[in-house]
Amino acid sequence: MQEYRTSDVLVIGSGIAGLFYTLKVAESRTVALVTKKETVESNTNYAQGGIASVFSEEDSIALHLKDTLTAGEGLGHEQIVEMVVREGPALISELLKLGVSFTRDDEKDLHLGREGGHSRHRIVHARDYTGREVERVLVETVRNHPNVTVYEDHIAIDLITQHHLRPRPRLDENNIHCWGAYVLDKNLGRVIPYVANTTVITAGGCGQVYLHTTNPEIATGDGIAMAYRAGARIANMEFIQFHPTTLFHPQARSFLISEAVRGHGAFLRNKSGERFMEKYDERLELAPRDVVARAIDSELKKRGEESVFLDLRHLDAEDVRLSFPSIHEKCHQVNIDITRDLVPVVPAAHYSCGGVMTDRDGKTGLKGLYVAGESAMTGLHGANRLASNSLLEALVFANRAALSTVKDPPVNIPVADIADWDDSGTYNTEEWVLISHNRREVRTLMWDYVGIVRSDLRLERAHRRIMLLKQEVEDFYKRTRVSERLVQLRNITLNAQLIIESALRRQESRGLHYTTDYPQKDPAMAQVDTVLSMFEKGEHLVD
Repeated sequence: MQEYRTSDVLVIGSGIAGLFYTLKVAESRTVALVTKKETVESNTNYAQGGIASVFSEEDSIALHLKDTLTAGEGLGHEQIVEMVVREGPALISELLKLGVSFTRDDEKDLHLGREGGHSRHRIVHARDYTGREVERVLVETVRNHPNVTVYEDHIAIDLITQHHLRPRPRLDENNIHCWGAYVLDKNLGRVIPYVANTTVITAGGCGQVYLHTTNPEIATGDGIAMAYRAGARIANMEFIQFHPTTLFHPQARSFLISEAVRGHGAFLRNKSGERFMEKYDERLELAPRDVVARAIDSELKKRGEESVFLDLRHLDAEDVRLSFPSIHEKCHQVNIDITRDLVPVVPAAHYSCGGVMTDRDGKTGLKGLYVAGESAMTGLHGANRLASNSLLEALVFANRAALSTVKDPPVNIPVADIADWDDSGTYNTEEWVLISHNRREVRTLMWDYVGIVRSDLRLERAHRRIMLLKQEVEDFYKRTRVSERLVQLRNITLNAQLIIESALRRQESRGLHYTTDYPQKDPAMAQVDTVLSMFEKGEHLVD
């Protein structure tokens, strides 16, 4: 190899899972953390609501377990759920010790919010900017750790496995080793192998697969796509959570209006002023997200309107401003006063309950490869994520992965046999319009045909088109000098394929997957995950 960088551990992604894992493992290992943008740009940073955990005497592990399993609609793995809710409080206490300023009552006890699907107040939060506050502390601590090197403006392209050895051995699905990743240094314009004993994917979700999303531009499902191409198993990609309430305004990006706003007492109304949730669920605005999102979708389609509205006008204005300062400010920027005006909202793609399959320690089926955070399918969420369980899951699995990592014996990495990145025969193209056009086409296709309500006809049409787009993208990728935009387009297209194929396999309606062809649950599908792999489909691993 002409050039490579080595460390004990390679972490791909800088959300709460990647940062917390890094801090834990850096006490005994050297860590290279690669991130596409600045370290603060991640889905964690956009998380407003908080972290669900048991801190009240009126609450219990059993109740949190029950609420999570109920939201998961029969697909949650009970042992995993019990493990996560039990281990969460201690890890939140660690964040407090690190300096995270969670909101308190009278500067003493933690203030606990309540969101849809929760039977108790258990949301630990920092007003309505929890993710930003957690990131602030973790980023600062990581940057100051002597065993950690942060590589910003770096994008991982593909994992390094036996597939990249020269000569290439025959691959066995049960004996694939991961030794790092090929990473594009955007500043140098060069792809460099990052070689490590342990690789951890914490690259976030794939919200950018959809036209309307609460996720940042970098949420293109890179970790899921890389793991799939390397031979890992992917599960439950049909379960895409659409957040019911994002700001609908021509001058504003799809800004999330936290579920905590409804937990605080806000109502949902249609354009006629009707509080419509009573027609759909007895829990009204505090029903689980999938129920609320479908209710809003139904209202919009029946009435031919562009949005519904959140109504906070009956609540104490000063309390609203103090409780939701960033939401108040964001809406104020587009001349909406949430204490006096109705707030127009629509659903948007928000969270992927599926991802790379892991065990209880974050291990995948590939030796040396862990995954945590939204890139993972741990079994916690089932068919629908309970509000504010995502940051909890990230903490628990990052911690468990770190504990497991320090027990892993060192491996003999065949560095000399790992192939250099080969971009011979490629060229820099002027046709970037093709990337922009294809990305927009994929996202529009997914929004129109693979959204909140689905059908076999829509899914089959979407699959035919996505396979054509995927071939176009792969052809373009093979002859073009690699770039961030091209890597992201490739990954968006593959994630779209995985979502569609998973949705076609689940011939029932359960949780976030609702299809008009199979509107009922199939009892035989309870506890049955939808699993996809390159090996199962007989596909060849790609270069």
